Amino acid sequence: MMAENRKRNWTSADIPSQKGRSVVITGTGGIGYETALAMTRAGAEVIMAGRNRDKGDEAIKKIKKLIPAGDIRFEKLDLADLASIEAFGERIRAQRKSLDILINNAAVMNPPLRKITIDGFELQMGTNYLGHFALTAQLLPLLQKGNNPRVVTLSSLAHLQGAINFDDLQSEQNYKPMVSYSQSKLACLMFAFELQRRSDAAGWGISSMGAHPGISRTELIPNGAGKNSPAGIFRRLFGPILFQPAAHGAWPSLYAATAKEAKGGTYYGPSRMSEVRGYPTIAKNAPLAKDAAVASKLWEVSEKLTNVRFV
Repeated sequence: MMAENRKRNWTSADIPSQKGRSVVITGTGGIGYETALAMTRAGAEVIMAGRNRDKGDEAIKKIKKLIPAGDIRFEKLDLADLASIEAFGERIRAQRKSLDILINNAAVMNPPLRKITIDGFELQMGTNYLGHFALTAQLLPLLQKGNNPRVVTLSSLAHLQGAINFDDLQSEQNYKPMVSYSQSKLACLMFAFELQRRSDAAGWGISSMGAHPGISRTELIPNGAGKNSPAGIFRRLFGPILFQPAAHGAWPSLYAATAKEAKGGTYYGPSRMSEVRGYPTIAKNAPLAKDAAVASKLWEVSEKLTNVRFV
């Protein structure tokens, strides 16, 4: 593969015109909001998907105030509910004939006690990974008809400490918040790489990339572990100094979704301070993330758990 000729200090100001392109973005706050704002500003038709309609409507209102002519709307989607994901897929497939970009962004992080989704999955594995796995399958027919279609799935620096525990995938035997979060984010990155392999093999024409936001000032930690948890207190005290703005955290996924130089099967993250912050660059991935045998097994298990097929 030829070396990628990336602009050194790429920012959202370098997004090429997205006029005529359509995008689904999961998540209504933090990185999701900044991604939707940047894509709307670039001229894309944006569907912001989230479980909280009030929060979604408020995000749309804020973006519309900044970009009055922006083509953006909210759609209800609960990634912790397979029925909601299926209903969302049916609605979008009924509304349109194609989709150009899917950004699998939304996440939950480190709830102190084990929680489960409606379908009985551990909340982080179910929302961060299995929900997006099922969503991508639901939208695959539209993506296959898209113009230079791309799927960007967000991982995390935490994936470097992750492992896929097939004997306890839902952390029923031993729940540790960060261990479960790291597993879910490793699964996300493995999915990004495996989707590219399967797209190449089946001729789907989809470019699949992974991305991570470094450490950004969002509500992910307060909403998960809680604002008074050690992580929440650290975020409150040192976040303004160490964490980059959410708008900058969105750069790697925006680069993957829009840059002409971005390549399928690649993982993008910030360039500085061990990928904590900075401009988009090719990120370091754990060796296990590219283990095709484990990824294939995870894919098969995920299809059974979510009752979806990529066809």
